[in-house]
Amino acid sequence: MNIGKTGAEGEKRVAEYLKSRGCLIAARNYSTRFGEIDVIAEDRTHIIFTEVKTRREGYLVSGAESVDLHKQRRIRLAAEEFLSKLHIPLEPRFDVAEVTVYKKADGSDGYRLNYIEGAF
Repeated sequence: MNIGKTGAEGEKRVAEYLKSRGCLIAARNYSTRFGEIDVIAEDRTHIIFTEVKTRREGYLVSGAESVDLHKQRRIRLAAEEFLSKLHIPLEPRFDVAEVTVYKKADGSDGYRLNYIEGAF
């Protein structure tokens, strides 16, 4: 599985997870001059900006650790741009989703999700 396909699969799984929790997916891969937001969702009280980090098992740096202050700033700026175009009366929340890809006993890929609400 190549990196692009792995990341896309992680984002798809995170969007499915959010839908299963009653969220509406407002956008995926929202791009601005500041950067990209992987998944934007809404629940009853929040507009949720989620950074998805998909890693193979055994990766040295966790997904959450890789969302450093510089990355957080870029996500916030992109979120501000998104919000400036719409009038959404919801409180913004910034989450990180870590998707870990591992090999199952049968050799196929398995996925584990660690979803961190209010990560920054």
